[in-house]
Amino acid sequence: MSTPAPPDRFVLDGSVTLAWLFHDEADPYADAIVAKLPALEMLVPCLWHLEIANVLLVGERRGRSSQADTTSWLSYLSGLPIVVDGATEARAWTDTLNLARQLGLTAYDAAYLELALREGVPLATLDAKLRAAAQTVGVPLYQP
Repeated sequence: MSTPAPPDRFVLDGSVTLAWLFHDEADPYADAIVAKLPALEMLVPCLWHLEIANVLLVGERRGRSSQADTTSWLSYLSGLPIVVDGATEARAWTDTLNLARQLGLTAYDAAYLELALREGVPLATLDAKLRAAAQTVGVPLYQP
């Protein structure tokens, strides 16, 4: 009997997650990632939960979604194979800040890139600036 292939492992950024949540932000790249579930291990920095919560809250305030939608989406996300990085905080004032300075990123976006660099895994993002920064430092983009 053969052993199953290990799951694809990569850093998931908020832009891909939000493409799953809001119909008007749907994207074929994001959809291709969802199609590979559950054979994935998606790494996120500890700020990911706050980023997603804030976007959902703003979506409610702008009438893009309801509180019930938010509850449903959070339930969906909590069931995904997402692993929260425990070292994001310890690197925020060093590696992450330096990457943000070097590449003209926000500290938030640099946290995703720092995690991908440190773990040696690809990055899944729809953010053009973050994609370009990843290419600059040699982090491959995840290919579903």
